[in-house]
Amino acid sequence: MTHQLPPEHFQGKTVSEHLIEARKKGAFARGEMHGSELPGHLSAGAESAKEMAVILLLLTIIHTPLLLMTLLALGWTIWKSGRAAIYGFAKLERLHLVIEEERWEIQHHREQEKEELKELYSAKGFEGKLLDEAVCVLMADDNRLLQVMLEEELGLKLEAYEHPLKQALGAAVGSVLSAGILLLCSFFFPPFGLLSAAPLVVLTGASLSAHFEKRSVLRAAVWNLALLFFSASILYFFVR
Repeated sequence: MTHQLPPEHFQGKTVSEHLIEARKKGAFARGEMHGSELPGHLSAGAESAKEMAVILLLLTIIHTPLLLMTLLALGWTIWKSGRAAIYGFAKLERLHLVIEEERWEIQHHREQEKEELKELYSAKGFEGKLLDEAVCVLMADDNRLLQVMLEEELGLKLEAYEHPLKQALGAAVGSVLSAGILLLCSFFFPPFGLLSAAPLVVLTGASLSAHFEKRSVLRAAVWNLALLFFSASILYFFVR
């Protein structure tokens, strides 16, 4: 059933249309639009490891001295860690704004929130007296109502958000491990140690990410390696 609602809260939209817009807002607060993602620290670690491998490989192609590569790797590790923390805090800030906005709507537009609950639980199969009782129970407790609206209306999972510093630590560990492996290979197995190890690091990071996100491991591995080799080939063509 479609309900027409006051424009000051829903801007002339039906409940269903408003819920679609709310889901989009929730997706923006999450920082992604679809699918499930790795936990923040694991994702940051995998991406940092792959990026470090690409950077050191490109530096090797242009014959960068090992000491300079080490210093650049250190600088990149600091950059990636700081960037992961900044991104995490920005994500939490967006989430906080969405929560406070929803809290304000519950306090000032209770009838409209009630209509939204009816629409949400009607879609779940509730009807008649059972639907009315479920809505009344939720409307009686503002804290429970806020949690339900955040999860059901906006699609947010509050327990899934990690502390930004944990994400920064993940990025740092990924960068350090990748840089350590590649630089040691370059030192002990010149001149092709790093050239051989970099694709393996990229392959490992891409495969693990794809596995945990339940994507095709083969497709992720092929595309990441293809992009790595294409980037390296273009640089080699211009410097040879």
